[in-house]
Amino acid sequence: MSKTKERIHDSNLRYKQGLGQNFIYDEDLLAALVASSEITKDDDVLEIGPGAGSMTKYLCDAAHHVLSIELDERLIPLLTAFLAERDNFTLVQGDVMTLNLADVTKDLRKPLSVVANIPYYITTPLLTMLLASPIPIRRMALMVQKEVADRMQVGPGTKDYGALSLAVQYYAKPEIVANVPPNCFIPRPNVGSAVIRLDRYAEPPVQTADEQFMFSVIRASFNQRRKTLVNGLSNAPGLNVSKEKIKEVLARMELSETVRGETLTLEQFAQLADLLRG
Repeated sequence: MSKTKERIHDSNLRYKQGLGQNFIYDEDLLAALVASSEITKDDDVLEIGPGAGSMTKYLCDAAHHVLSIELDERLIPLLTAFLAERDNFTLVQGDVMTLNLADVTKDLRKPLSVVANIPYYITTPLLTMLLASPIPIRRMALMVQKEVADRMQVGPGTKDYGALSLAVQYYAKPEIVANVPPNCFIPRPNVGSAVIRLDRYAEPPVQTADEQFMFSVIRASFNQRRKTLVNGLSNAPGLNVSKEKIKEVLARMELSETVRGETLTLEQFAQLADLLRG
């Protein structure tokens, strides 16, 4: 039995299905994942979802300081005892989606590195929040569902390309650093997983006059992805753009009136948004 399994067994912990709990117990994998994040003693780390603390100990070895946020209050005594001798570790109990991260991380060195093994059902909202966060983040290493990791790094014309792909690629350079089979977790999930590393850009790779409006255009373009841009954007609540205006802009961009959002690059979406706004 692995050390992680032993600690969970000894604490009589029952997994909460509603929290999407899946703990990694493969020690070699954990060490490799931390190494792939290239964390050094100059870095402070925000860890989201430490679970039983198996990855946390490797993060503490590598980093200057680690602050871990854990939602499940039952894990707090387990984590506190396991990491009691680490003087570069801080534990916060709470929901990362509702905590004031600026306040929680105010004493950490910036920019931060973020490491997370989170329930897959909150991957998109958490990632969206972190990408748009005013907190300076250097890079993120996230354990996510394999198909979501694939979606983050694909380009136009592929079936997985969508709003998530564009949001990630606007803020960061994505790279899958490891594929993780289900048998590396307890309990075993029903899907494959992957660790994706996101290195934040100092400046976005494209320029837009109104970032919020650009993402509204992107979301509207993929809400009904089989629709043409003309139909999808003209029917989108909140955009307030007519079919005539959209057709005019597409003509200026030398694009067909039948074009769909799945064929446009990030640069084209930035141009489209600016022209529609302009």
